[in-house]
Amino acid sequence: MAENRARVSRRGAFRLILGGVALPTMSMAPDWRGGHAETVAPSDGLARSEPERQGVASSAILAFLDDVENAGFEVQSFMLWRRGYVVAEGWWSPYRADRVHMMHSLTKSVTVCAVGLAVADGRFRLDDKVTSFFAEYLPATVSDNLAAMTVQDLLTMRTGHASMVSGSVWRPIKSSWIAEFFKIPVVSKPGTNFVYTSAASYMLSALVTKTTGQSVADYLKPRLFDPLGIPDYQWPPGPEGISPGANGLSWRTADSLKLGILYAQDGIWRGKQILPKEWTDAVQYPHVKDTYGYQWWLGPEGAFLADGLFSQLSIVFPRHNAVLAITAGIPEGSHFNKFVFTHFPAAFSDTTEKIGRDVAALKARTETLRLSPPARRTNSPIVRHVSGKVYQFPDNADQVNTMQFDFTDDACTFSLQDYRGAHTIEVGLGRSIEGDTTMTGNKLHHEYELDRMRVVASAEWVDSRTFVMTWSFVETAFRDTVVCFFEGPWLRFDRSVNVNSAETSLPTLNGRTVRATDD
Repeated sequence: MAENRARVSRRGAFRLILGGVALPTMSMAPDWRGGHAETVAPSDGLARSEPERQGVASSAILAFLDDVENAGFEVQSFMLWRRGYVVAEGWWSPYRADRVHMMHSLTKSVTVCAVGLAVADGRFRLDDKVTSFFAEYLPATVSDNLAAMTVQDLLTMRTGHASMVSGSVWRPIKSSWIAEFFKIPVVSKPGTNFVYTSAASYMLSALVTKTTGQSVADYLKPRLFDPLGIPDYQWPPGPEGISPGANGLSWRTADSLKLGILYAQDGIWRGKQILPKEWTDAVQYPHVKDTYGYQWWLGPEGAFLADGLFSQLSIVFPRHNAVLAITAGIPEGSHFNKFVFTHFPAAFSDTTEKIGRDVAALKARTETLRLSPPARRTNSPIVRHVSGKVYQFPDNADQVNTMQFDFTDDACTFSLQDYRGAHTIEVGLGRSIEGDTTMTGNKLHHEYELDRMRVVASAEWVDSRTFVMTWSFVETAFRDTVVCFFEGPWLRFDRSVNVNSAETSLPTLNGRTVRATDD
């Protein structure tokens, strides 16, 4: 197949070309406004309606929720939109609608919005060579393959690299990630082999910054985030002030839904063209067989999706004028996407459904979702012996120095000292406590090490010597389980996580009190 190219005029107009033939316009369902909105949520500005009024049976959504539960998938939120209305939504406690959530590689599909806008503005062309923008970072010898790599090749993940680069590899690196990109061998001709890699998405972000003088986060604020009513996003910059184009974005579930809605409506938001229609067509075109467009994956029956690690999803069903957004904590390899596609778009019909008792059942169900039962109120006779004691640890790979537990009637303050400093988490006994923490977590959290994390924490004594804490980092997919076993002056400490790209548990730590005491 001939390579795709875009011809760009400096006035900003562009025409996408595929092998010399104009790219066909993608078929889109009309922006139908059937039924009546029940309400508009002030927090996200989206209209609500009963599912049946928009051709979705409440029973079909209930069946999806039943199957999620029976399959053991940890879905943390979902929002379903059709024909102009949110028809169903739910958050599994302690997740909430107003919380932002780390989106991982769903970020790639946001970065590509900036690329499309920059192309339309004449900042660069899709057939421009990547090396032409970054002369100061190039190796002493530029191979023919590297010299041939285009912006188009970055968009389609056909860079000529032999293997992927995960964001977790670059996050600990504090020097230039652009320089890191040019260290990767380009072993095959760009534009041929598809290799999914976050390195390509990062370079798209770097390219936008190079040509506009702004990070992608700043560039998109007046052009995308503000028009769509997305005020609470977080996207910390990486080295050189460049937004990590492959990951790093946190925003609400409703914002993922809005991203999908924008593409379902040909780039139009409330009557205004936010993204060029040619670009929204291009991202869902099968540039890589039937699997990949421009930083969006392709699904069955014309669906296309923004897909982040652990199942952060915005799935567009253009033939049905519908969008499904999900946040989750689901391990890689669980085939959750295939599971979703068994329910959607089968749940959509072309007519208005009859409203029945399932509407109330769905409402009741979505208002009571939770990931785990409430913590039990338990106690142990050894609390008075361990409370306030400082436990020291010999040299260990995690560089943990000390721990301390300070108990009250209904809470425990857990303190840990390590190579980064002192960290605390307030843990509820028989209840949950929400707060902020700086607790080190990168090894279990896909190498993210944030300055502050929101945590909802609870604990219980499962027996007289075993104290189990649950730390739900509710702006991420991660939930840590911490098991503390006390034996005389000794403490055995185990920490694990629900999902991760690497190990899901840390080596056991064994410490003892500074001054040994007997129970």
